[in-house]
Amino acid sequence: MTLALPEVSAGLQDRLTDGLARVEALIEERIDHDDPFIAEANVHLLRAGGKRFRPMLTILAAELGNGVNDEVVIAAAAVELTHLASLYHDDVMDEAELRRGTPTANTAYGNSTAILVGDLLFGHASALVAELGAEAVRIQAETFIRLCTGQIRDDRQAPEGEDAGAYYLRVLEDKTGVLIATSARYGAMFSGCDDDVIETMRVYGERLGMAFQLADDLIDIESSEEELGKLPGMDLREGKRTLAVSHALASTDPHDARLQELLRSDLSGDADLAEALGLLRAHPALARAREETRAVGVQAQEALVGLPDSEAKTALLALATSVTHRVS
Repeated sequence: MTLALPEVSAGLQDRLTDGLARVEALIEERIDHDDPFIAEANVHLLRAGGKRFRPMLTILAAELGNGVNDEVVIAAAAVELTHLASLYHDDVMDEAELRRGTPTANTAYGNSTAILVGDLLFGHASALVAELGAEAVRIQAETFIRLCTGQIRDDRQAPEGEDAGAYYLRVLEDKTGVLIATSARYGAMFSGCDDDVIETMRVYGERLGMAFQLADDLIDIESSEEELGKLPGMDLREGKRTLAVSHALASTDPHDARLQELLRSDLSGDADLAEALGLLRAHPALARAREETRAVGVQAQEALVGLPDSEAKTALLALATSVTHRVS
């Protein structure tokens, strides 16, 4: 699913396209390997496609400064490799069979190889960041710590007595928000922006990343297998308490008893999962979660208020709208 940026001029679109091509070429070059099997496994998910959202954001953020240069391209490649590496691990943890309509690496090569290839890609990302200096290395290390922290907490329910929705939003700040924040931050850093703009992009990126994940949560509920490129309802099957699920479980309406029973049960069976999806799609909890997703997107836009008007700022504002309007 491509994110639309209707406000982007032909010139800016050409610069984004050219920058992404440079990033793709650099990734392909760095993850190539003498061993044909390792070389093939390294590019398995890269070749499956994807939106390249994170490197695109790095390149777009660089427009706030002096534009794309070699350091911006290296930084963009590093964040995309970090993201790809995390997908190899996520698919093992989720026991997923499809990613972007392609068999996952764990399906194609087995869990052990998928985990090791993910580790290898993390290593390649770290090697790229090392070329950018000590500050970039520190940011990458802190990003990785928060990524892992978010993933660990995502596998656990909110502690008793804690608001489930608020807990989940904090999980998303780490699990998804931090890497997108780093993507935007690097673009500003390595294009010569001052510290205030760099911090603005960090805040914007974190809010944008949260909105991105919240929209993905809704898409997982609303979309078909053909639209997703994988089975819908995987979050329900894994027992994740996304916003829509948390709101449905908090309902006191007796008519929601069956949905709540399903959401608290093992949804490994296709019939129960299909029933849960049907009930949740018709529930007001979904509309409420959609409103909250768009509110987080607005928070991302509000972070840009202090930036002077420019085509890049207009595109960043439009990007937040595109992210949150991927859901109906």
